[in-house]
Amino acid sequence: MANIEFKGLGRRKTSVAKVKMVPGTGKITINDKTPENYFPNSLVIQEMKVPLTLTNTENSYDIFVKVSGGGFTGQAGAIRLGIARALVCANEEFKKILKAEKTLTRDARVKERKKYGLYGARRRPQFTKR
Repeated sequence: MANIEFKGLGRRKTSVAKVKMVPGTGKITINDKTPENYFPNSLVIQEMKVPLTLTNTENSYDIFVKVSGGGFTGQAGAIRLGIARALVCANEEFKKILKAEKTLTRDARVKERKKYGLYGARRRPQFTKR
């Protein structure tokens, strides 16, 4: 029997997550660590697991993630998108559920660049009348 695996790529801000999903018991590994050891915050772990809870597949797949770049919130968002895409590869019926909750949409918000003559992206020098 061939080894069944489903892959999904997720991006958020400057983070990139490569997700590999294999039928199993629900174990999640992020860069060879558990989510509790990798992320400092339990809310971030909940956000990452949203596609699994929507499709009731928390204990159906073992998930292996390689993630790089950005901070932990960006990485969690990238993992979330990667998991959602892998779930759609596993079962096409999940697409309707995940799309309705906007978990298949890549969040395109990134940091705006600093412009010359300004202090930041938009902060202008203070105006003086006299």
